[in-house]
Amino acid sequence: MGQHILIVEDDRTTRMRIAAYLREQGYRVSEAENAEEMEQILGEDPAELLLVDINLDGKDGLTITREQRAVSRVGIILLTARDDQIDKIVGLEMGADDYVTKPFDKRELAARVKNLLARIADIGQAPQGAAPVEEFGPWCLDRIRRRLVSAARTEVLTKQEFDVLAALADHPGQTLSRARLAEMMGRRAMRSNDRMIDVVVGRLRKKLEKDPANPEWILTEHGVGYHFVDPGAV
Repeated sequence: MGQHILIVEDDRTTRMRIAAYLREQGYRVSEAENAEEMEQILGEDPAELLLVDINLDGKDGLTITREQRAVSRVGIILLTARDDQIDKIVGLEMGADDYVTKPFDKRELAARVKNLLARIADIGQAPQGAAPVEEFGPWCLDRIRRRLVSAARTEVLTKQEFDVLAALADHPGQTLSRARLAEMMGRRAMRSNDRMIDVVVGRLRKKLEKDPANPEWILTEHGVGYHFVDPGAV
């Protein structure tokens, strides 16, 4: 059977149109009008991906995203009719993987669904070489709640911070280029002057390193990228 996609959309016509097209692509699709119906379906049949209208009545798409990300790594694509960058940024920061602005081309939506499901499957596979890092130094990486936990404090990670740290921790001792990290985060090809990864790594170091200027865990390979120190080799 195909991968399970749950559409959470209160406009019946839009919901049925998307569902019909995705079924044609071979996916198994469920439909919900609101958060309550979504939760009932998920309780009986977990999904690999949620397509969520950001402007739902009652519990909106941003709230659904925040709540789901606290307990699950399910893929989330937000659907919005608003041409508002703030909504999109807030959605991504809350843990959404992607967004599509209405009206959208069905083929574009299908392509984004396919790409996200492929990334989810790739993340779920055991990486080659060293095992993914869950604990290092005083820290435990809580992958469900996207946070770093130590005996002294807890550091909540943004989606970007978690994606970069998880990618590095899944490949301890291996140097990952900035472009590769961006790709693993689901971003399109980076521009030559795009320093987004550097900014995210800087924020991570402030949260997890004793001395961010002299990091112990996320090291820079100048001209190449970054690598996470393998705790087993320390």
